[in-house]
Amino acid sequence: MHIGFDISQTGSGMAGCGFFAHALIRAILQLAPGHRYSLYPGFGDFYIDATMPFRRRYSGRDVRYGPRHFTREAARAFWTGSGAEAALGAPDIVQSNNFWCPVQLASSRLIYTFYDMGFAVNPEWTTEANRLGCFEGIFRSAMAADWVVAISHASRAHYLQAFPHFPADRIRVIHPCSRFTDPSATGRRPKALAGVAPGGFWLTVGTIEPRKNQRRLAQAYAGYLARGGAPMPLVFAGGSGWLMEDFRRQLVDLGIADRVLMAGYVTDDELIWLYRNCHANLYPSLFEGFGLPVLEGMQYGAPTLASSSTSIPEVAGVAAILVAPEDTEGWTRAMLGLAADVGARDRLRAAALEQSARFDWKRSAGDLLRLYDEALASPKRRVTT
Repeated sequence: MHIGFDISQTGSGMAGCGFFAHALIRAILQLAPGHRYSLYPGFGDFYIDATMPFRRRYSGRDVRYGPRHFTREAARAFWTGSGAEAALGAPDIVQSNNFWCPVQLASSRLIYTFYDMGFAVNPEWTTEANRLGCFEGIFRSAMAADWVVAISHASRAHYLQAFPHFPADRIRVIHPCSRFTDPSATGRRPKALAGVAPGGFWLTVGTIEPRKNQRRLAQAYAGYLARGGAPMPLVFAGGSGWLMEDFRRQLVDLGIADRVLMAGYVTDDELIWLYRNCHANLYPSLFEGFGLPVLEGMQYGAPTLASSSTSIPEVAGVAAILVAPEDTEGWTRAMLGLAADVGARDRLRAAALEQSARFDWKRSAGDLLRLYDEALASPKRRVTT
């Protein structure tokens, strides 16, 4: 089988989509080394990283890299052209992982990864350009994809609600898993936490952007301190996103700026240390296709307070305290309770380790490989002329 696989977001600043693609192709190459692989450092014209594939290399017996483009215009000319499929070698499978979707594949089976449509739920969660680009890709998938891979049951339901004409038997749930392969790793303390005692800080992980709900978390933390909560700092680990330029000013206005540590974008080793040593991992996101920081924190035994919205209960199971993301007072109460109850924290830690073991990349990669076989044995959903 000739598998074409989008790795365009696995380079610098890798986030959710990139983590999914990176871990999945790595597991697939281990499980099925006999296939032929074409890895696409650029895929479509929505996302361009000119440093790819030099930042992320994958090895295998028959692994090659597809075309590389340095400008959006060059990428658009190639990926929207009528000769793209032939130029790619007419792969049996083309897997899209970055929201963009081709519509002109005549023989290749197009597998489209669907993450979420949070951008359509609330326009204030993202920029206009990102919203339009993401929606265009998902809309095109509803027309052209042969199969859709949804990263959670919540995402699958949302996709079918938005596109009820899409055949439900051609959308398959394949869960992401942790990017971390060594559950015994101890990690490395970030410089921003020099002098902070292990177990003596609250942690929240994610790009600083409206959908992640950091504004309400800051308000809840201010309430926690005002009501006598143990003065543990709140650590934000994640790069700057969009529409949050005034976030530091909010921290000052709340009177908590001196109790908040902004760690920024952290390395994997630093993130492992943060998960292992936090008092609890807080994940108040308003909308998620999956919620990877919940799972990855649990892998390293982080007691977890998480949002009760969308896919997050699916990931957390019974191993987290779930609070409605809009309930600022509820988050304050949950933090006060967990700070005061050592036994509850120990129970959450044990439950987290058990829950995280339910997610495994080899299982997910095996499910995807079986889907590839099924797709090849089925007719294309839409014949392109």
